[in-house]
Amino acid sequence: MIATIQYNSRKLKIDLSQPLDISIPLTGKATNINAWYIGPPKIEPEIIDGETVSVANGAVVNFNTITFNPHSHVTHTETVGHITEEVYSINKLLKEFFFLAQVVTVAPEKLGEDYVISKKQLKFALGNKKRDAIVIRTMPNMRDKFSRQYSNTNPTYLQEDAAEYLKTKGIKHLLIDLPSVDKESDGGELLAHNAFWNTKGKLRFDATISEFIYVSNKIEDGMYMLNLQIAPFENDASPSKPILYKILD
Repeated sequence: MIATIQYNSRKLKIDLSQPLDISIPLTGKATNINAWYIGPPKIEPEIIDGETVSVANGAVVNFNTITFNPHSHVTHTETVGHITEEVYSINKLLKEFFFLAQVVTVAPEKLGEDYVISKKQLKFALGNKKRDAIVIRTMPNMRDKFSRQYSNTNPTYLQEDAAEYLKTKGIKHLLIDLPSVDKESDGGELLAHNAFWNTKGKLRFDATISEFIYVSNKIEDGMYMLNLQIAPFENDASPSKPILYKILD
């Protein structure tokens, strides 16, 4: 199905029959992605009056209880409430769901013992393009991103001025294939989170950060329409399912 979307002053055609899912699912297995020093998620049949409620065990329905942390176990979208004393709900703050996005591929730079994404790299990738969202794919980009165990591995992160640049550029939605935009152990500074959400000034309540995405190598860099879908959790973050659509000429 071809749909025409009036986006600001532009009419854009997208093919709704060709969605490009850039989320990582929650599996309930030990091989599920993981970060931040907690155990794996669990998806297990509930036990009621000593009986396991699953069709395989003789029940008429499957009745699973799911235990997980969105920041540790699954593609998720978070709001400024992730780092403020007042916990602002992503379900209340994310009011629109379609955005013009730029997919960019970045090879992290070595900085001491770290690997980082720099302002220079993002400026080169975005140029003079005006976008609402940026989708960052880091190299190397292998399927092990679906099962990687990130705790105590010091993953790649954004430098503070890179996040500041995205804010100044007008990017409202930052999506990345890492557990965090910040360094794993930074003494609680969270420089990139704070810069992107402008916590030293007027908070950017309409800005979001999505982490733990996966952008297939089959998806080319360029402009897409992004549908940012979340579960209606009254929480600072929610599991999410970002979908890209190609924009047709």
